[in-house]
Amino acid sequence: MFLANIEPRPYLCAGMTVTLLTVGKTDTDWVKKGLDAYASRLGHYVRFAMTEIPHLKNASSLSREQIREKEGELIAKALKPSDHVILLDERGDGMRSVDFARMIGLRTGEGRNMVFVVGGAYGFSKSVYDRADGMISLSRMTFPHQMVRIIFAEQLYRAFTILKGEPYHHE
Repeated sequence: MFLANIEPRPYLCAGMTVTLLTVGKTDTDWVKKGLDAYASRLGHYVRFAMTEIPHLKNASSLSREQIREKEGELIAKALKPSDHVILLDERGDGMRSVDFARMIGLRTGEGRNMVFVVGGAYGFSKSVYDRADGMISLSRMTFPHQMVRIIFAEQLYRAFTILKGEPYHHE
């Protein structure tokens, strides 16, 4: 099996938290329900958290760069120096689900919390890119930020089922 060299761990990452950090609140009911469903499933494998940074007030009076900078400051405040930070960015590395699972499996032994970040409508500031430990792309297509939350949560759940050898994923 492709992942055979990853040592199985009880619940894979006891003591580790995976956080989805987003700019903007989850404001669509079906997205909230989908996130709740995957958060419940993920609880069997890892502590999963969502942190939402509210949209900026009076953003219409700011330039795109000013918005990116202000959002970047808020993102930076939400991160700890020890966090392993991965940006969900269209310019990130594309990977198959099994490759994503492998990456998650390799990170579980590091003892660092993982934070996956969804930026605002105009992307990330330079300081956020500089802080990131990596970037991944969920697709070469562009999705609404609300949908990215569910797509990411499903892929994270899929990754843990792959690592545990459970039958959810089919190759």
